[in-house]
Amino acid sequence: MEILSVWMVAGFLLAAYSVIGNDSVQTLGTFIASNRKFKWYYLWVFTSVILIGTLTYSWVGYGGDVSFGRLSKIPYVEVQWYHVLAPLVLVILTRIGIPVSTSLLVLSAFASSLVFEKILLKSAMGYGLAAIVAYILWFAITKIERKYFAQHDKKGDEVISVKWRIFQWCATGFLWFSWLSHDMANIMVFLPRELSPEMLLGVLSVFVIGLAYIFYQRGGKIQNIVMEKTNVSYVRSATIIDLCYAFLLIYFKELNSIPMSTTWVFIGLLSGRELAIATVQRASYKLTNVFPIVGKDMLKLLFGLVVSVAIAFFIQNIDSILPG
Repeated sequence: MEILSVWMVAGFLLAAYSVIGNDSVQTLGTFIASNRKFKWYYLWVFTSVILIGTLTYSWVGYGGDVSFGRLSKIPYVEVQWYHVLAPLVLVILTRIGIPVSTSLLVLSAFASSLVFEKILLKSAMGYGLAAIVAYILWFAITKIERKYFAQHDKKGDEVISVKWRIFQWCATGFLWFSWLSHDMANIMVFLPRELSPEMLLGVLSVFVIGLAYIFYQRGGKIQNIVMEKTNVSYVRSATIIDLCYAFLLIYFKELNSIPMSTTWVFIGLLSGRELAIATVQRASYKLTNVFPIVGKDMLKLLFGLVVSVAIAFFIQNIDSILPG
């Protein structure tokens, strides 16, 4: 195996590990939180089937490309050692529980400054729109949710019908498909845009094994970002979050082919939701309780942005930075 192939495989594996460990929890976090009574491997099989179907669909429909054409503005380049720095940093940040944007961090190593600027602007727009939509939506439904949804048994567990459970699993499947069509670009940027059947099988195997680890760990440290929010472990609340997130991702997917940070959209969604709940339930949940949570998430996103810009600057100026 040539040295460039070694860096290509290393970058892909590190990106797969970090993206699955970081970004997938945005999509599956509420699903994990609200289905703690189920064995982890039931959830794993369900999401693995959707993943295999989604990526195979893209592979067939986009001529061997499993990123749904989202790398059309970022042509394939031979992977060098410095390209692997981005997913390596991402692995470290993921291990300590910092929800940074994988799109900004990983793609910054390959995208031109113009494309990176477009990714950043689209991500910022995603955060803002998600926060506004979530605030309006939860402001309207919070009173209804408190009146009709807040039903618990003697142990304090949520009482739900089988229909709601099925509805939630369907919503999660829809969201999982929507998210995969966005964030596969963050991993596949290390590989050729057209995969052979053998490479497709290898990619699917890596993802399925990675999902098994995530569900076995019940989301890992990044799951804390989800669990600290209000009522996300309730099936009805989790279902509404998933549907809102899925439709936002579909909207931005159809807007243009420029990749974006789904992390920013997800954090914006949760932030707008928390603010709406605090607005309606002022007596029991004050805005002063919300701002530390929202502010902490925003600081982590900004930290990830600074790291992304630093990596992009280093790679784009590596010839002048390193001697020889």
